Amino acid sequence: MEFLTQSGMPVGRIGQGTWYLGEKPSAFARECRALRAGIDAGMNLIDTAEMYGEGAAERLVGDAIQGVERGELYLVSKVYPFHAGRRDIFRCCENSLRRMKTDYLDLYLLHWRGSVPFAETAECMEQLKERGLIRAWGVSNLDLEDMEELFSVDSGQNCQTDQVLYHLGSRGIEYDLLPWLREHGLPIMAYCPLAQAGQLRNGLLRSSAVRNVAEQHGASACQILLAFLLAQEGIVPIPRSSRPEHTLENAAAVRLQLSAEELQTLNHAFPAPNHKTMLDIV
Repeated sequence: MEFLTQSGMPVGRIGQGTWYLGEKPSAFARECRALRAGIDAGMNLIDTAEMYGEGAAERLVGDAIQGVERGELYLVSKVYPFHAGRRDIFRCCENSLRRMKTDYLDLYLLHWRGSVPFAETAECMEQLKERGLIRAWGVSNLDLEDMEELFSVDSGQNCQTDQVLYHLGSRGIEYDLLPWLREHGLPIMAYCPLAQAGQLRNGLLRSSAVRNVAEQHGASACQILLAFLLAQEGIVPIPRSSRPEHTLENAAAVRLQLSAEELQTLNHAFPAPNHKTMLDIV
């Protein structure tokens, strides 16, 4: 599947998240190796944000990508909502670029909705594109009504993606947001695809349904959670990993092909809601 290929460069089906990475000096070298292992395994999309460790994760990414041809990477960062207006966004984008040691971002996201009007943010994003600082822009943590409002402003339809929390145990977006995004040709970046935030993680990994499917494939429960998302159109999961071995385990999930029966088993164990629910955000 091709994802956000305006630059003509294909993006791996699984990306790499960086939330909470880069914050511990004792783990920095290992986390850097984890990101490099992912790049070498084809996970060339790396997602970060100015919020993560107040720039620490961006600095980690900057170190991890040294020596890698820039054109082989797809780098994503996010701007705080209170920085997403003409007063601050240009400086903040340049700061992110400096920390990441790159000349441009492939994708720049509004991290969540704030008080800056969508029209102003969209205008600024287009100016960042004109200046060559970013190739494309999108949003994160926006629900259906927000997306509809964004698309109603000038240049709002240039939004390229909505990054949201999505995993087998959190499927609220399937009711209305996901169909709308597909109708408008927008892929989804699924953060926390392994339910790394919240108490549900243990329930998912210990689920008999997940474990039985994993046994059929000789795979881990985490790989089955990723395979569930990969079986759907237009979904790019971005799991976080601080260890090379876990990163390579995530990367290997692209080789799993779940059968219709296995997907039905997972759907039965963790059904999508049949009504509108609040967008999960962490």
